[in-house]
Amino acid sequence: MGSEQQYIDLYSQCRQMIMQHSGGALNNVRDLAFENFKQMKFPNRRVERYKYTDMQAVFAPDLGLNLNRLEIPTNPYDAFKCDVPNLSTSLYFVVNDAFFDKALPKSHLPQGVIVDSLRKVASEQPSIIDKHYGRLANSKEDAVTALNTMLAQDGLLVYVPKGVVVDRTIQVINILRSDVDLMVNRRVLVILEDHAEVKLLFCDHAADDRLFLATEVVEAFVGNNASLELYTLEETHNKNCRVCNTYIEQQAGSNVKHNVITLHNGLTRNLTNISLAGEGAECQLYGCAISDKHQHVDNNTLIDHQAAHCTSHERYKYVLDGQSTGAFAGRVLVRHGAQQTESAMTNQNLCSTKECRMYTQPMLEIYADDVKCSHGSTVGQINDAALFYMQQRGISLKEARMLLQTAFVNEVIDQMHLEPLRDRLHYLVDKRFRGELNKCEGCKLCK
Repeated sequence: MGSEQQYIDLYSQCRQMIMQHSGGALNNVRDLAFENFKQMKFPNRRVERYKYTDMQAVFAPDLGLNLNRLEIPTNPYDAFKCDVPNLSTSLYFVVNDAFFDKALPKSHLPQGVIVDSLRKVASEQPSIIDKHYGRLANSKEDAVTALNTMLAQDGLLVYVPKGVVVDRTIQVINILRSDVDLMVNRRVLVILEDHAEVKLLFCDHAADDRLFLATEVVEAFVGNNASLELYTLEETHNKNCRVCNTYIEQQAGSNVKHNVITLHNGLTRNLTNISLAGEGAECQLYGCAISDKHQHVDNNTLIDHQAAHCTSHERYKYVLDGQSTGAFAGRVLVRHGAQQTESAMTNQNLCSTKECRMYTQPMLEIYADDVKCSHGSTVGQINDAALFYMQQRGISLKEARMLLQTAFVNEVIDQMHLEPLRDRLHYLVDKRFRGELNKCEGCKLCK
């Protein structure tokens, strides 16, 4: 019997409770996702996109779920201070997998912009949700997406109407809190209509020393000539498992910048699918992972060039230490008719010990003849000559290694347009390499 049987039994027994505490489009696709999950089950390592992470082991623990939506007694606005201050953001919280609606930011959003509970909007304004929810995240194609779809009861909606530019960054703090080991299932739906613009920053934190398993499915619809900047920063702990599937669809002339930073974690598995569905669309994917001990970071990406004159740039960097493992599998698909495509993919990795492992697999699949596409990957160690040069000038070996590692990952961090975030990440990366990144400064939740 595989790991999936406990979830099949759970849904069969608690279906009514799950639906009672959700609503609208979330419930409409739930039963279909359950049937798809039963057919697929969790992928094993023979499945190409999951060959580097044992999903059966990830989902094997028997964890608690808050299906009855018991309230977590906390006010994160008073208690929690994220480690990325001074950003002048519109700040929102998701506690476990529920949108925190007891208090909202004092800053005002432009007229028509919605940042709210997905469950609430699905019940009160279903027309916004119905035609988008579950369309990109197809539960027939991925077992984790199917599991999240059948269990998710709430999440976050970001809706920006046509022509509206949101100047202030929207920052969402995902907080994991529990007195027992817990599984949470978050959902995020982002809808940008034509010519809309928004910047989103998601910060993941675990406030309690418990085993957490968090699944998250993000669907983002980016309209014609719209612009989305999506930044994700993970600072959790060694007991946290994060499985995130992100699906983005871009229309003509749109621009997406997606940057994923993993500073501290237990096991992280990120899947990113981007569809360039309209001519002239452009996407930029950047990722950075720093891991040690027995941590595991797996990034799997697919950029699907469906239309002509589209551009994609992708760069992921890893720094591994201890007995950690890293994996990167990136695939660029250029379909028939997608002429004048430009694509570049790079994965660069530093292994600081003989015990750490890095798996890298960049791939191009091209069915058009007028394209400019390149890909490459490197795995190596810190240059001994550079270390020797710095030591000759009075820098200790430890400090020299840290300076070279920091310079290595700065290329990814410097791609961020948000200057306060970029500056803060330089500081956090320095703390991470010094072993000082243990908990967020100013957080009162754990005291």
